[in-house]
Amino acid sequence: MTDKAVTEMSFEEAMAALESVVTQLERGEVALEQSIALYERGAALKAHCAAKLKSAEEKVELIRAAEGRATGTTPVEGM
Repeated sequence: MTDKAVTEMSFEEAMAALESVVTQLERGEVALEQSIALYERGAALKAHCAAKLKSAEEKVELIRAAEGRATGTTPVEGM
């Protein structure tokens, strides 16, 4: 487990770290206290990734709006 702060990680770094956490927890080869610490870090990594994705989606929507293209989604009637 890296000591780098979650908030300083790029999306790709956080995803790789989250995959590592999940792998370690799935193996079940870590002590209870370490499992709890891993779970807490995993939750922080997941939240960080979600925030990064949301930010990226918002940037794409702004670009699309600036280009005059449709943004968001609209339900189709009758479906």
